[in-house]
Amino acid sequence: MTITSYVYAFAAAIAVVLASLPLIHMLQLESYQGKMYLKWVSRHVASDVLPYLMNGVLVMVLRCGYVLFYSMGSRLYSISYALADIVYLVLLLLNYYSYTKKEHIKPLAFTGRVKRLIAVELILGILFTAAFFYKTTFEGFRMTWFQFLWPNFLRYAPGMFLPFFVCLAYLVTYPIESAVKKWYFNDAKKKLAARDDVIKIGITGSFGKTGTKFALGTILGEKYDVLFTPGSFNTPMGVTRIIRGELEEHHEVFIAEMGARYRGDIKELCTLVKPQYGIITAVGKQHLETFGSLEGVIKTKGELAESLMPDGCCFFNGDDENCRTMFASSALKEKYLFGTEGEGLYLAAKDIAVGPAGSEFTLAAENGASVRCKTKLLGRHNIVNLAGAAALALRLGLTLDEIAAGIGKVEPVEHRLQLVPGTVTVIDDAFNANPVGSKEALNVLASFPARRICVTPGMVELGAEEAELNREFGSHMAKCADVAIVIGKAHADPICEGLLAAGFPENCLVRVATLAEATENLPLYTEPGCVVLFENDLPDNYRE
Repeated sequence: MTITSYVYAFAAAIAVVLASLPLIHMLQLESYQGKMYLKWVSRHVASDVLPYLMNGVLVMVLRCGYVLFYSMGSRLYSISYALADIVYLVLLLLNYYSYTKKEHIKPLAFTGRVKRLIAVELILGILFTAAFFYKTTFEGFRMTWFQFLWPNFLRYAPGMFLPFFVCLAYLVTYPIESAVKKWYFNDAKKKLAARDDVIKIGITGSFGKTGTKFALGTILGEKYDVLFTPGSFNTPMGVTRIIRGELEEHHEVFIAEMGARYRGDIKELCTLVKPQYGIITAVGKQHLETFGSLEGVIKTKGELAESLMPDGCCFFNGDDENCRTMFASSALKEKYLFGTEGEGLYLAAKDIAVGPAGSEFTLAAENGASVRCKTKLLGRHNIVNLAGAAALALRLGLTLDEIAAGIGKVEPVEHRLQLVPGTVTVIDDAFNANPVGSKEALNVLASFPARRICVTPGMVELGAEEAELNREFGSHMAKCADVAIVIGKAHADPICEGLLAAGFPENCLVRVATLAEATENLPLYTEPGCVVLFENDLPDNYRE
């Protein structure tokens, strides 16, 4: 190989890495689950597989032009030879350029794992390109077509089959990542286990986890020094990161939100945290694409109660039928119900007044004591979340007055029924993606007296029931909104069917392709004093 060959091999590898960033982004959004990444690829063959393949075919055709021109004695053979390489690099860099121009809900995070994946891609890219230089030219035309095409195929294979090249790099790095993950996980586990003085709490559920976590952290802050995982940090590595990086000697309580997409995910988190207390906020139809059925969801969320320490204590949502069933079957000696209705509630939220400015309710304990509470949070389901947080706070020794003071300080979670006042009031519920929460968000919208507009792309990861649940969502929207702006097609079609079947005026139904288009068209339908609900914003890996 000449110096020029080395330079080109390195340049080609860099171009492959840059062009692969959109695909690495999708892999990251799929939580580095290889099966889910391949499923995403299978759903986007036309947009994210065929273009790379066609680009590769074009480059190979240009490369073969070298043979034809050479056999004809034309000097164009050298131009064709170089043109293929140039076109290959340009096409890859154009792919990267188009990716940088797109807006992303959750941009690619250049974590240590991503950097290691990129390093492996770079090495593989160089090796594939360098393989070409083993034998590249005709020797008196004794070289066969196979001898010519095979090394050229290797030269362009990374770009031609880019989605699968990323998968190859993923497979190469998988053992390394497993070892790294295990080391960090065990290090965090040891650090937290060494703190016998820290009260450890786990919160899970199909929805309501994040809101309950923030509420509990705020309420317990009236008495304790609390550390809780930020945002939606609810994976083993997310919780590990917080324990290793933020747990300090002064902390008295650690609260971990526990998310799951597969059986065993909650159990793994409980192995890390070893919680003494747990809250199961609700169990419903979410992530059915990976759980397979509601029964799978119930068993997975139940792993929290099963994994609590021998003397553990768990709180179940008494308003949720599935949670009541879990409560009844739980072998825990200390278990309680919370909620707004039904029998046997350890702590109940009663006399609820929900409005566009917030909510009021009375917390009533089993012993007859009660306190009136005010909160900035919108929606009845947030009252249930507050009741769950208050119930555990009461169990940990806070008075009802302290709990009420804490509830008054609870702020809306960003993008979860977050009220943004202005000439046009915005209800930002972009991170909500489940049937129960979406229905409640529409009820909040309906509580406003002015013109009401809902902007939504629908719900995903609901398995075989997805279309029907989106149809029901549309039917309920017809009762709560004056204008519906529906984004996309695959998930939007059932919503529109539900809207129209419920008698929603067709001239009030607006269909757009993207959120950007919806935002651009929104001024055509708003007026001073009206309210706009942004209900769910699909992550980038579910955009059409």
